[in-house]
Amino acid sequence: MPLITLFSAPKPFTDPHIAMIQRNAIKSWTLLPDVEVILLGEETGLAETAKEFGARHIPHVERNDTGVPLISSMFQLARENSNSDLLCIINADMILMPDFVEAAKKVKGLRSEFVLLSQRWDLDMSAPLDFSRNWIHGLRSMVNGQGQLHRPAGSDFFLFPRSTFHEIPPFTIGRAGWDNWMIYKARKEGWAVIDCTPSLMIVHQNHDYSHLPEGKPHYEHPETNENIRLAGGQANIRYTILDATHQLVGDKLIRPKITSARFTRKFELFLRTIFFFLPENVLENIARPKRWKKRLKKIFK
Repeated sequence: MPLITLFSAPKPFTDPHIAMIQRNAIKSWTLLPDVEVILLGEETGLAETAKEFGARHIPHVERNDTGVPLISSMFQLARENSNSDLLCIINADMILMPDFVEAAKKVKGLRSEFVLLSQRWDLDMSAPLDFSRNWIHGLRSMVNGQGQLHRPAGSDFFLFPRSTFHEIPPFTIGRAGWDNWMIYKARKEGWAVIDCTPSLMIVHQNHDYSHLPEGKPHYEHPETNENIRLAGGQANIRYTILDATHQLVGDKLIRPKITSARFTRKFELFLRTIFFFLPENVLENIARPKRWKKRLKKIFK
């Protein structure tokens, strides 16, 4: 029985660049030890790709009115079709390496209830990745030379034990808000939110938004507003990696170091707690004034 089940709902394989980066990602997953891969949906080219790489394909995922897969259905199908101790929802443009599995094993031995996440490295990929003998060394060299560490906002995977995240709202995949809610939910339940950025490298292959209606970014679509509503409002989608309770460094979990960004975030949560009775627009002005960020940057220089 594999330790981890990775599950994802890839985009159609019709656009050559999207097809290439998704094939890179899925191939990297199938090379990992102690991992099984489930691909969800009926998108063009998905069944053939799953068969080629030896991944499981489950076509019948629930969708919203515009035909976009729902996160709640993805979670349910992953649970029903796997026996792994750990589950991981992941975007289909993310390349993983063996350090991902090692980090998961370490965290599993240290906590029983948690969600694991990390910042990603953004990289332009214009050709299929050569998965030859030294592909990991080659990819790391590319990232170190050309990649850029993404800011701690937006998460591309969440790894968690089967005992957590049983109730998921019907969020729309590929739109903003649901990933922030995952962090909010973990914090609310008292689970460890573990940032593994110091211990692993995950690679996001850059792409445009031509696959979305009118080519607009995901946060400019009506489904994002619905995701925010399902999350319980703007306050619950403010959560990012800055809200992690721990970091995995080596074999240990440590408390994140206080930076200006983290201090600002802690102060914001404090203000939201004591002024909970105020309308959201008033809270926003109180909790997120730009002047605080400028002052704190000077303090923590």
